[in-house]
Amino acid sequence: MTNAPLSATELAAQLADRFGLTDADLRYGLSQDELFAAALAGDRGRVRRDGPDDEPKAHATALGVDGPLVFYSDPDCTGRPVHDTYAVDRPAFSDRIWWKPGFSPFDPEEFDELLPRVIAHLNERRSTLYVTDVFCGWDPDFAEPYRFVGEYASHAYFCNIMFPAGVRDDVDRSRHCWTLINVPSFRCVPERDGTRSERAVIIDLEREVALVLGPADYCGVNKKTMFTIMNFVLPDKGQLPMHCSANVGERGDAAILFGLSGTGKTTLSADPHRKLIGDDEHVWTDTGVSNFEDGCYAKLIDLDKDNEPVIAAALSMKGTLIENVPPLPGRPLAETDPQELDLTDDSITENTRFAYPLTCNPNVAPGARGPHPETIVLLTADAFGVLPPVSLLDGDEVMYHFVQGFTSKLAGTEVGVTEPEATFSACFGAPFMSQKAHVYAELLAKRMHEHETRCILLNTGWSGGPYGVGSRISLRYTRVMLDAALSGALDGVETVRHPVFGLRMPTSCPGVPDEILDPRRTWDDPEAYDRTARELRERFHANFAAHGYGELGIRDVMPD
Repeated sequence: MTNAPLSATELAAQLADRFGLTDADLRYGLSQDELFAAALAGDRGRVRRDGPDDEPKAHATALGVDGPLVFYSDPDCTGRPVHDTYAVDRPAFSDRIWWKPGFSPFDPEEFDELLPRVIAHLNERRSTLYVTDVFCGWDPDFAEPYRFVGEYASHAYFCNIMFPAGVRDDVDRSRHCWTLINVPSFRCVPERDGTRSERAVIIDLEREVALVLGPADYCGVNKKTMFTIMNFVLPDKGQLPMHCSANVGERGDAAILFGLSGTGKTTLSADPHRKLIGDDEHVWTDTGVSNFEDGCYAKLIDLDKDNEPVIAAALSMKGTLIENVPPLPGRPLAETDPQELDLTDDSITENTRFAYPLTCNPNVAPGARGPHPETIVLLTADAFGVLPPVSLLDGDEVMYHFVQGFTSKLAGTEVGVTEPEATFSACFGAPFMSQKAHVYAELLAKRMHEHETRCILLNTGWSGGPYGVGSRISLRYTRVMLDAALSGALDGVETVRHPVFGLRMPTSCPGVPDEILDPRRTWDDPEAYDRTARELRERFHANFAAHGYGELGIRDVMPD
Protein backbone atom coordinates (compact mmCIF):
# COMPACT_ATOMS: atom_id res chain seq x y z
CA MET A 1 0.00 0.00 0.00
CA THR A 2 1.31 3.48 -0.86
CA ASN A 3 0.48 6.91 0.49
CA ALA A 4 -0.10 8.57 -2.89
CA PRO A 5 -3.59 10.06 -3.25
CA LEU A 6 -2.22 12.43 -5.89
CA SER A 7 -0.56 11.64 -9.18
CA ALA A 8 3.16 12.35 -9.45
CA THR A 9 2.32 15.16 -11.88
CA GLU A 10 -0.09 16.78 -9.44
CA LEU A 11 2.44 16.55 -6.62
CA ALA A 12 5.18 18.10 -8.73
CA ALA A 13 2.86 20.95 -9.69
CA GLN A 14 1.99 21.62 -6.05
CA LEU A 15 5.63 21.76 -4.96
CA ALA A 16 6.54 23.94 -7.93
CA ASP A 17 3.68 26.39 -7.32
CA ARG A 18 4.21 26.63 -3.58
CA PHE A 19 7.99 26.56 -3.26
CA GLY A 20 9.50 26.84 -6.74
CA LEU A 21 10.83 23.28 -6.54
CA THR A 22 11.06 22.44 -10.24
CA ASP A 23 14.15 20.35 -11.00
CA ALA A 24 14.34 17.73 -8.26
CA ASP A 25 13.77 14.03 -8.86
CA LEU A 26 10.66 13.39 -6.78
CA ARG A 27 10.08 9.86 -5.46
CA TYR A 28 6.49 10.05 -4.23
CA GLY A 29 4.32 7.59 -2.37
CA LEU A 30 6.83 4.73 -2.40
CA SER A 31 5.98 1.61 -0.43
CA GLN A 32 7.98 0.79 2.68
CA ASP A 33 9.79 -1.98 0.80
CA GLU A 34 10.74 0.49 -1.93
CA LEU A 35 11.92 3.05 0.62
CA PHE A 36 13.92 0.33 2.41
CA ALA A 37 15.77 -0.47 -0.81
CA ALA A 38 16.24 3.20 -1.66
CA ALA A 39 17.70 3.91 1.79
CA LEU A 40 20.26 1.13 1.41
CA ALA A 41 21.19 2.28 -2.07
CA GLY A 42 21.23 6.03 -1.65
CA ASP A 43 21.28 7.41 1.91
CA ARG A 44 24.80 8.74 2.42
CA GLY A 45 26.35 11.10 4.94
CA ARG A 46 28.57 11.32 7.99
CA VAL A 47 28.20 8.59 10.60
CA ARG A 48 31.57 8.99 12.36
CA ARG A 49 33.13 12.19 13.65
CA ASP A 50 36.36 11.41 11.86
CA GLY A 51 34.65 9.89 8.84
CA PRO A 52 33.75 11.16 5.38
CA ASP A 53 30.45 12.71 4.32
CA ASP A 54 29.46 9.86 2.01
CA GLU A 55 29.28 6.74 4.16
CA PRO A 56 26.16 4.53 4.09
CA LYS A 57 23.67 5.64 6.71
CA ALA A 58 21.13 2.83 6.29
CA HIS A 59 21.71 -0.90 6.62
CA ALA A 60 19.77 -4.16 6.60
CA THR A 61 20.23 -6.91 9.15
CA ALA A 62 20.38 -10.64 8.42
CA LEU A 63 16.57 -10.51 8.08
CA GLY A 64 16.80 -8.19 5.09
CA VAL A 65 13.64 -6.34 4.11
CA ASP A 66 11.67 -8.64 6.41
CA GLY A 67 13.37 -7.09 9.44
CA PRO A 68 14.28 -3.61 10.66
CA LEU A 69 16.08 -0.88 8.77
CA VAL A 70 19.11 0.30 10.77
CA PHE A 71 19.87 4.04 10.49
CA TYR A 72 22.81 6.08 11.78
CA SER A 73 22.35 9.82 12.27
CA ASP A 74 25.12 12.39 12.15
CA PRO A 75 27.30 11.75 15.24
CA ASP A 76 26.75 15.34 16.36
CA CYS A 77 22.97 14.95 16.19
CA THR A 78 21.92 11.84 18.07
CA GLY A 79 19.17 13.79 19.86
CA ARG A 80 17.09 16.87 19.19
CA PRO A 81 19.24 19.91 18.23
CA VAL A 82 17.66 22.07 20.93
CA HIS A 83 19.87 25.13 20.54
CA ASP A 84 19.26 25.21 16.79
CA THR A 85 15.44 25.10 16.89
CA TYR A 86 13.43 28.20 15.96
CA ALA A 87 10.05 29.61 14.98
CA VAL A 88 9.72 32.45 12.50
CA ASP A 89 8.77 35.58 14.43
CA ARG A 90 5.79 36.73 12.33
CA PRO A 91 3.73 39.60 13.83
CA ALA A 92 0.48 37.59 13.71
CA PHE A 93 1.95 34.89 15.99
CA SER A 94 4.70 36.54 18.00
CA ASP A 95 2.68 37.42 21.14
CA ARG A 96 1.19 33.92 21.42
CA ILE A 97 4.34 31.87 20.96
CA TRP A 98 6.11 30.70 24.11
CA TRP A 99 9.63 31.91 23.35
CA LYS A 100 12.30 30.15 25.39
CA PRO A 101 15.71 28.54 25.10
CA GLY A 102 15.20 25.79 22.56
CA PHE A 103 12.47 27.69 20.70
CA SER A 104 14.01 30.97 19.62
CA PRO A 105 12.63 33.68 17.33
CA PHE A 106 13.92 33.64 13.75
CA ASP A 107 13.90 36.84 11.75
CA PRO A 108 11.12 36.72 9.08
CA GLU A 109 13.18 38.53 6.45
CA GLU A 110 16.06 36.13 6.91
CA PHE A 111 13.72 33.15 6.64
CA ASP A 112 12.11 34.55 3.49
CA GLU A 113 15.58 34.64 1.96
CA LEU A 114 16.66 31.28 3.37
CA LEU A 115 13.76 29.21 2.06
CA PRO A 116 14.35 30.15 -1.64
CA ARG A 117 18.07 29.56 -1.09
CA VAL A 118 17.33 26.01 0.09
CA ILE A 119 15.03 25.37 -2.88
CA ALA A 120 17.66 26.71 -5.29
CA HIS A 121 20.18 24.34 -3.70
CA LEU A 122 17.86 21.40 -4.39
CA ASN A 123 17.10 22.52 -7.94
CA GLU A 124 20.75 23.07 -8.81
CA ARG A 125 21.75 19.65 -7.48
CA ARG A 126 18.75 17.99 -9.15
CA SER A 127 18.34 16.29 -5.82
CA THR A 128 16.48 13.05 -5.35
CA LEU A 129 13.73 13.79 -2.84
CA TYR A 130 11.47 11.29 -1.09
CA VAL A 131 7.94 12.55 -0.50
CA THR A 132 5.20 10.99 1.59
CA ASP A 133 1.77 12.36 2.51
CA VAL A 134 0.48 11.38 5.95
CA PHE A 135 -1.57 12.91 8.75
CA CYS A 136 -0.71 14.01 12.25
CA GLY A 137 -3.64 12.66 14.25
CA TRP A 138 -6.11 9.78 14.16
CA ASP A 139 -9.16 11.92 14.94
CA PRO A 140 -10.46 12.96 11.50
CA ASP A 141 -11.92 16.15 12.94
CA PHE A 142 -8.52 17.38 14.13
CA ALA A 143 -5.94 15.54 12.00
CA GLU A 144 -3.53 17.87 10.21
CA PRO A 145 -2.18 16.98 6.74
CA TYR A 146 1.59 16.48 6.91
CA ARG A 147 3.88 16.20 3.88
CA PHE A 148 7.48 15.05 4.31
CA VAL A 149 9.94 16.09 1.58
CA GLY A 150 13.52 14.99 2.20
CA GLU A 151 16.81 13.70 0.86
CA TYR A 152 16.89 10.52 2.95
CA ALA A 153 14.61 7.61 2.13
CA SER A 154 15.15 6.48 5.74
CA HIS A 155 13.34 9.60 6.98
CA ALA A 156 10.35 9.00 4.70
CA TYR A 157 10.33 5.39 5.91
CA PHE A 158 10.35 6.67 9.51
CA CYS A 159 7.46 9.08 8.83
CA ASN A 160 5.39 6.26 7.34
CA ILE A 161 5.98 4.27 10.53
CA MET A 162 5.16 7.12 12.86
CA PHE A 163 2.19 8.84 11.17
CA PRO A 164 -1.13 7.48 9.87
CA ALA A 165 -2.31 7.71 6.29
CA GLY A 166 -5.87 7.73 5.04
CA VAL A 167 -7.39 9.18 8.22
CA ARG A 168 -9.75 11.18 6.04
CA ASP A 169 -9.80 12.36 2.47
CA ASP A 170 -7.27 15.08 1.90
CA VAL A 171 -8.67 16.95 -1.07
CA ASP A 172 -7.74 20.12 0.82
CA ARG A 173 -4.03 19.19 0.95
CA SER A 174 -3.22 21.53 -1.94
CA ARG A 175 -4.62 24.43 0.11
CA HIS A 176 -3.68 23.37 3.64
CA CYS A 177 -0.76 21.08 4.35
CA TRP A 178 2.15 21.30 6.76
CA THR A 179 5.29 20.59 4.76
CA LEU A 180 8.62 19.59 6.32
CA ILE A 181 11.58 20.00 3.96
CA ASN A 182 14.55 18.02 5.27
CA VAL A 183 17.85 18.81 3.54
CA PRO A 184 20.97 17.42 5.28
CA SER A 185 23.16 18.48 2.33
CA PHE A 186 22.38 22.17 2.93
CA ARG A 187 24.90 23.45 5.47
CA CYS A 188 23.80 26.76 6.93
CA VAL A 189 26.24 29.68 7.03
CA PRO A 190 25.39 31.62 10.21
CA GLU A 191 26.63 34.97 8.86
CA ARG A 192 24.46 34.55 5.76
CA ASP A 193 21.47 32.57 7.02
CA GLY A 194 20.91 33.94 10.54
CA THR A 195 21.44 30.59 12.26
CA ARG A 196 23.68 29.71 15.20
CA SER A 197 25.46 26.89 13.41
CA GLU A 198 25.46 24.95 10.17
CA ARG A 199 22.24 23.18 11.14
CA ALA A 200 18.76 24.49 11.89
CA VAL A 201 15.18 23.40 12.54
CA ILE A 202 12.86 26.31 11.72
CA ILE A 203 9.03 26.36 11.85
CA ASP A 204 7.03 29.00 10.00
CA LEU A 205 3.52 28.81 11.44
CA GLU A 206 2.14 31.36 9.00
CA ARG A 207 3.40 29.66 5.86
CA GLU A 208 2.82 26.13 7.21
CA VAL A 209 6.34 24.97 6.43
CA ALA A 210 9.32 23.73 8.44
CA LEU A 211 12.96 23.44 7.39
CA VAL A 212 15.39 20.87 8.77
CA LEU A 213 18.84 21.76 7.47
CA GLY A 214 22.38 20.45 7.79
CA PRO A 215 23.52 17.77 10.23
CA ALA A 216 20.17 17.51 12.02
CA ASP A 217 19.18 14.09 10.74
CA TYR A 218 18.12 12.45 14.04
CA CYS A 219 14.86 10.74 13.05
CA GLY A 220 12.98 12.18 16.02
CA VAL A 221 13.24 15.69 14.55
CA ASN A 222 10.72 14.67 11.88
CA LYS A 223 8.08 13.88 14.49
CA LYS A 224 8.83 16.40 17.25
CA THR A 225 8.67 19.27 14.76
CA MET A 226 5.14 18.26 13.83
CA PHE A 227 4.21 17.81 17.50
CA THR A 228 5.34 21.38 18.18
CA ILE A 229 3.07 22.55 15.37
CA MET A 230 0.09 20.61 16.75
CA ASN A 231 0.69 22.16 20.17
CA PHE A 232 0.11 25.55 18.61
CA VAL A 233 -2.83 24.66 16.38
CA LEU A 234 -5.07 22.60 18.68
CA PRO A 235 -5.53 24.92 21.70
CA ASP A 236 -7.01 27.50 19.32
CA LYS A 237 -9.69 24.88 18.61
CA GLY A 238 -10.32 24.29 22.32
CA GLN A 239 -8.55 20.92 22.34
CA LEU A 240 -5.70 19.79 24.62
CA PRO A 241 -2.53 18.41 22.98
CA MET A 242 -0.46 16.34 25.41
CA HIS A 243 3.05 14.91 25.66
CA CYS A 244 1.86 11.62 27.08
CA SER A 245 1.23 7.97 26.44
CA ALA A 246 -2.25 6.49 26.73
CA ASN A 247 -3.97 3.14 27.03
CA VAL A 248 -7.34 1.70 27.99
CA GLY A 249 -8.28 -1.23 30.23
CA GLU A 250 -10.86 -3.97 29.88
CA ARG A 251 -13.44 -1.84 31.72
CA GLY A 252 -13.00 0.96 29.18
CA ASP A 253 -10.94 2.83 31.79
CA ALA A 254 -8.54 5.02 29.84
CA ALA A 255 -5.36 6.46 31.34
CA ILE A 256 -2.89 9.07 30.17
CA LEU A 257 0.74 9.19 31.31
CA PHE A 258 2.55 12.53 31.03
CA GLY A 259 6.33 12.61 30.97
CA LEU A 260 9.46 13.69 29.17
CA SER A 261 11.48 11.31 27.03
CA GLY A 262 13.04 8.59 29.14
CA THR A 263 10.61 8.78 32.07
CA GLY A 264 8.69 5.65 31.07
CA LYS A 265 5.83 6.74 28.82
CA THR A 266 6.52 4.05 26.23
CA THR A 267 7.52 1.33 28.69
CA LEU A 268 4.59 1.77 31.08
CA SER A 269 1.94 2.17 28.40
CA ALA A 270 2.99 -1.12 26.72
CA ASP A 271 0.89 -3.30 29.02
CA PRO A 272 -0.38 -6.68 27.73
CA HIS A 273 -3.50 -6.29 29.88
CA ARG A 274 -4.49 -2.91 28.43
CA LYS A 275 -5.10 -1.72 24.88
CA LEU A 276 -2.47 0.75 23.72
CA ILE A 277 -3.69 4.07 22.33
CA GLY A 278 -0.17 5.43 21.86
CA ASP A 279 3.17 6.06 23.54
CA ASP A 280 4.02 9.73 23.12
CA GLU A 281 1.69 12.36 21.64
CA HIS A 282 -2.08 12.70 21.98
CA VAL A 283 -5.01 15.07 22.04
CA TRP A 284 -7.87 15.13 24.59
CA THR A 285 -10.93 16.39 22.73
CA ASP A 286 -14.60 16.70 23.56
CA THR A 287 -15.02 13.03 22.65
CA GLY A 288 -11.99 11.44 24.33
CA VAL A 289 -8.29 10.74 23.76
CA SER A 290 -6.70 10.00 20.40
CA ASN A 291 -3.16 9.44 19.18
CA PHE A 292 -1.31 11.78 16.86
CA GLU A 293 0.80 8.91 15.58
CA ASP A 294 0.73 5.45 14.07
CA GLY A 295 3.91 4.22 15.71
CA CYS A 296 6.08 4.15 18.82
CA TYR A 297 9.59 5.58 19.23
CA ALA A 298 11.18 3.81 22.16
CA LYS A 299 14.57 4.14 23.83
CA LEU A 300 16.61 0.96 23.47
CA ILE A 301 19.55 1.56 25.79
CA ASP A 302 19.76 -1.21 28.41
CA LEU A 303 16.40 -2.63 27.30
CA ASP A 304 15.43 -5.57 29.49
CA LYS A 305 13.81 -7.94 27.02
CA ASP A 306 12.13 -9.95 29.76
CA ASN A 307 10.44 -6.84 31.17
CA GLU A 308 9.76 -5.38 27.70
CA PRO A 309 8.57 -8.36 25.61
CA VAL A 310 6.54 -6.23 23.18
CA ILE A 311 9.48 -4.03 22.22
CA ALA A 312 11.85 -7.01 22.20
CA ALA A 313 9.67 -8.95 19.78
CA ALA A 314 9.21 -5.93 17.52
CA LEU A 315 12.99 -5.67 17.03
CA SER A 316 12.72 -8.55 14.56
CA MET A 317 9.60 -7.33 12.78
CA LYS A 318 9.26 -6.00 9.26
CA GLY A 319 8.64 -2.28 8.79
CA THR A 320 10.59 -1.07 11.84
CA LEU A 321 13.65 1.18 12.22
CA ILE A 322 16.55 0.89 14.68
CA GLU A 323 18.52 4.10 15.20
CA ASN A 324 22.14 4.44 16.34
CA VAL A 325 22.62 0.98 17.88
CA PRO A 326 26.25 0.07 17.05
CA PRO A 327 27.06 -3.04 15.01
CA LEU A 328 28.68 -5.92 16.81
CA PRO A 329 32.49 -5.79 16.72
CA GLY A 330 33.84 -7.57 13.68
CA ARG A 331 30.45 -8.56 12.29
CA PRO A 332 28.60 -6.80 9.46
CA LEU A 333 25.02 -5.80 10.18
CA ALA A 334 23.95 -7.80 7.14
CA GLU A 335 25.06 -10.94 9.02
CA THR A 336 23.55 -9.93 12.38
CA ASP A 337 20.17 -10.98 13.70
CA PRO A 338 18.48 -7.95 15.33
CA GLN A 339 18.09 -9.90 18.58
CA GLU A 340 21.89 -10.23 18.77
CA LEU A 341 22.54 -6.47 18.86
CA ASP A 342 24.12 -5.23 22.08
CA LEU A 343 21.51 -2.86 23.51
CA THR A 344 23.85 -1.85 26.33
CA ASP A 345 26.35 -0.35 23.87
CA ASP A 346 26.27 3.43 24.26
CA SER A 347 29.43 4.10 22.24
CA ILE A 348 27.43 6.15 19.71
CA THR A 349 24.85 7.59 22.12
CA GLU A 350 22.73 6.66 25.11
CA ASN A 351 19.76 7.79 23.05
CA THR A 352 19.54 4.66 20.90
CA ARG A 353 16.02 4.44 19.50
CA PHE A 354 13.54 2.10 17.88
CA ALA A 355 10.57 3.13 15.72
CA TYR A 356 7.88 0.53 15.18
CA PRO A 357 4.24 0.55 14.04
CA LEU A 358 1.46 0.44 16.59
CA THR A 359 0.44 -2.85 14.99
CA CYS A 360 3.59 -4.46 16.41
CA ASN A 361 1.84 -4.25 19.77
CA PRO A 362 -0.44 -7.22 20.36
CA ASN A 363 -3.24 -5.16 21.88
CA VAL A 364 -3.99 -1.81 20.23
CA ALA A 365 -7.12 0.27 20.75
CA PRO A 366 -9.18 0.45 17.55
CA GLY A 367 -8.37 3.60 15.63
CA ALA A 368 -5.72 4.54 18.24
CA ARG A 369 -8.49 6.24 20.20
CA GLY A 370 -10.13 5.87 23.60
CA PRO A 371 -12.70 7.43 25.95
CA HIS A 372 -12.12 10.22 28.44
CA PRO A 373 -9.45 9.08 30.92
CA GLU A 374 -10.27 7.95 34.45
CA THR A 375 -6.66 8.37 35.58
CA ILE A 376 -3.91 10.87 34.86
CA VAL A 377 -0.33 9.90 35.71
CA LEU A 378 2.42 12.51 36.00
CA LEU A 379 5.74 10.73 35.47
CA THR A 380 8.95 12.11 36.94
CA ALA A 381 12.43 10.63 37.05
CA ASP A 382 13.81 12.22 40.20
CA ALA A 383 17.61 12.14 40.08
CA PHE A 384 17.80 13.52 43.64
CA GLY A 385 16.16 10.35 44.98
CA VAL A 386 13.86 12.17 47.40
CA LEU A 387 10.36 12.16 45.89
CA PRO A 388 7.98 9.35 46.90
CA PRO A 389 7.57 6.58 44.32
CA VAL A 390 3.82 7.30 44.21
CA SER A 391 1.74 10.23 45.49
CA LEU A 392 -1.99 10.96 45.27
CA LEU A 393 -2.83 14.44 43.96
CA ASP A 394 -5.89 16.65 44.32
CA GLY A 395 -6.92 19.23 41.72
CA ASP A 396 -4.68 22.06 42.94
CA GLU A 397 -1.71 19.71 43.25
CA VAL A 398 -2.24 18.45 39.71
CA MET A 399 -2.10 21.98 38.30
CA TYR A 400 0.98 22.79 40.37
CA HIS A 401 2.98 19.73 39.37
CA PHE A 402 1.78 19.90 35.75
CA VAL A 403 3.11 23.42 35.19
CA GLN A 404 6.25 22.70 37.20
CA GLY A 405 6.95 19.50 35.25
CA PHE A 406 9.85 18.42 37.44
CA THR A 407 11.93 15.54 36.16
CA SER A 408 15.48 14.81 35.06
CA LYS A 409 16.69 15.10 31.50
CA LEU A 410 18.14 11.70 30.76
CA ALA A 411 21.38 11.20 28.90
CA GLY A 412 21.21 11.44 25.14
CA THR A 413 17.68 12.73 24.62
CA GLU A 414 19.13 16.14 23.77
CA VAL A 415 22.46 17.08 22.25
CA GLY A 416 25.01 17.79 25.01
CA VAL A 417 23.17 15.96 27.82
CA THR A 418 25.49 13.15 28.94
CA GLU A 419 24.10 12.35 32.41
CA PRO A 420 20.80 13.03 34.19
CA GLU A 421 20.16 16.68 35.05
CA ALA A 422 17.40 18.02 37.27
CA THR A 423 15.04 20.14 35.22
CA PHE A 424 11.62 21.76 35.30
CA SER A 425 9.73 21.33 32.05
CA ALA A 426 6.24 22.79 32.09
CA CYS A 427 3.46 20.49 30.97
CA PHE A 428 6.03 17.66 30.99
CA GLY A 429 7.09 18.78 27.53
CA ALA A 430 8.07 22.46 27.54
CA PRO A 431 10.42 22.18 24.54
CA PHE A 432 7.46 21.23 22.36
CA MET A 433 4.84 23.54 23.89
CA SER A 434 4.65 26.37 21.38
CA GLN A 435 1.94 28.29 23.25
CA LYS A 436 2.39 29.44 26.85
CA ALA A 437 2.15 26.93 29.70
CA HIS A 438 -1.04 28.30 31.28
CA VAL A 439 -2.95 27.64 28.03
CA TYR A 440 -2.45 23.89 28.44
CA ALA A 441 -2.92 23.96 32.22
CA GLU A 442 -6.30 25.65 31.89
CA LEU A 443 -7.43 23.14 29.26
CA LEU A 444 -6.30 20.24 31.49
CA ALA A 445 -8.12 21.67 34.51
CA LYS A 446 -11.28 22.03 32.44
CA ARG A 447 -11.13 18.45 31.18
CA MET A 448 -10.36 16.99 34.63
CA HIS A 449 -13.22 18.88 36.24
CA GLU A 450 -15.67 17.74 33.55
CA HIS A 451 -14.73 14.07 33.90
CA GLU A 452 -13.75 13.79 37.60
CA THR A 453 -10.36 12.33 36.72
CA ARG A 454 -8.04 10.98 39.44
CA CYS A 455 -4.31 11.78 39.30
CA ILE A 456 -1.09 10.35 40.72
CA LEU A 457 2.53 11.50 40.65
CA LEU A 458 4.67 8.46 39.81
CA ASN A 459 8.43 8.66 40.36
CA THR A 460 10.39 6.39 38.00
CA GLY A 461 13.73 7.84 39.16
CA TRP A 462 16.04 7.03 42.03
CA SER A 463 15.63 5.68 45.55
CA GLY A 464 18.06 5.20 48.44
CA GLY A 465 20.15 8.18 47.38
CA PRO A 466 20.69 10.50 44.42
CA TYR A 467 21.88 9.43 40.98
CA GLY A 468 25.31 7.83 41.40
CA VAL A 469 24.57 6.69 44.96
CA GLY A 470 21.06 5.23 45.01
CA SER A 471 19.46 2.94 42.45
CA ARG A 472 16.67 3.28 39.94
CA ILE A 473 13.29 2.34 41.39
CA SER A 474 12.42 -1.20 40.34
CA LEU A 475 10.32 -1.24 37.18
CA ARG A 476 8.42 -4.18 38.67
CA TYR A 477 7.36 -2.13 41.68
CA THR A 478 6.56 0.86 39.47
CA ARG A 479 4.20 -1.28 37.39
CA VAL A 480 2.52 -2.65 40.54
CA MET A 481 1.93 0.88 41.87
CA LEU A 482 0.61 2.03 38.50
CA ASP A 483 -1.74 -0.96 38.26
CA ALA A 484 -3.03 -0.23 41.75
CA ALA A 485 -3.80 3.37 40.82
CA LEU A 486 -5.54 2.42 37.56
CA SER A 487 -7.68 -0.23 39.25
CA GLY A 488 -8.80 2.17 41.97
CA ALA A 489 -6.97 0.19 44.69
CA LEU A 490 -5.38 3.42 45.94
CA ASP A 491 -8.67 5.33 46.11
CA GLY A 492 -9.35 6.11 49.75
CA VAL A 493 -6.24 4.33 50.99
CA GLU A 494 -4.59 5.63 54.17
CA THR A 495 -2.00 8.30 53.40
CA VAL A 496 0.55 10.45 55.21
CA ARG A 497 1.78 13.87 54.19
CA HIS A 498 5.41 14.11 53.22
CA PRO A 499 6.96 16.54 55.73
CA VAL A 500 8.94 18.45 53.08
CA PHE A 501 6.89 18.25 49.88
CA GLY A 502 3.40 17.96 51.36
CA LEU A 503 2.58 15.08 49.01
CA ARG A 504 0.08 12.44 50.11
CA MET A 505 1.96 9.12 50.25
CA PRO A 506 0.02 5.84 50.53
CA THR A 507 1.12 3.92 53.60
CA SER A 508 0.56 0.64 51.79
CA CYS A 509 0.16 -0.71 48.27
CA PRO A 510 -0.52 -4.37 47.45
CA GLY A 511 2.68 -6.03 46.23
CA VAL A 512 5.05 -3.25 47.32
CA PRO A 513 7.11 -3.26 50.56
CA ASP A 514 5.87 -0.48 52.86
CA GLU A 515 9.36 0.96 53.39
CA ILE A 516 9.72 1.69 49.66
CA LEU A 517 6.70 3.98 49.74
CA ASP A 518 8.47 6.40 52.09
CA PRO A 519 11.67 7.55 50.34
CA ARG A 520 13.34 8.68 53.57
CA ARG A 521 13.33 5.11 54.86
CA THR A 522 15.37 3.97 51.83
CA TRP A 523 18.36 6.25 52.62
CA ASP A 524 21.19 5.11 54.90
CA ASP A 525 21.62 8.70 56.12
CA PRO A 526 18.22 10.26 57.00
CA GLU A 527 19.76 13.67 57.69
CA ALA A 528 21.32 13.71 54.23
CA TYR A 529 17.89 12.84 52.85
CA ASP A 530 16.30 15.78 54.70
CA ARG A 531 18.93 18.22 53.40
CA THR A 532 18.53 17.01 49.83
CA ALA A 533 14.74 17.15 50.02
CA ARG A 534 14.82 20.73 51.33
CA GLU A 535 17.22 21.72 48.54
CA LEU A 536 14.85 20.32 45.93
CA ARG A 537 11.88 22.04 47.57
CA GLU A 538 13.69 25.37 47.21
CA ARG A 539 14.14 24.65 43.51
CA PHE A 540 10.39 24.11 43.23
CA HIS A 541 9.74 27.44 44.93
CA ALA A 542 12.27 29.27 42.75
CA ASN A 543 10.89 27.85 39.51
CA PHE A 544 7.30 28.65 40.48
CA ALA A 545 8.22 32.26 41.25
CA ALA A 546 10.43 32.69 38.19
CA HIS A 547 7.59 31.78 35.83
CA GLY A 548 4.90 33.75 37.66
CA TYR A 549 2.57 30.77 37.88
CA GLY A 550 0.82 32.23 40.92
CA GLU A 551 -0.21 35.25 38.85
CA LEU A 552 -1.89 32.86 36.42
CA GLY A 553 -4.17 31.53 39.17
CA ILE A 554 -2.22 28.37 40.00
CA ARG A 555 -2.02 27.77 43.75
CA ASP A 556 1.39 27.16 45.31
CA VAL A 557 0.85 23.87 47.17
CA MET A 558 4.48 23.30 48.14
CA PRO A 559 5.08 23.90 51.89
CA ASP A 560 7.52 26.65 52.89
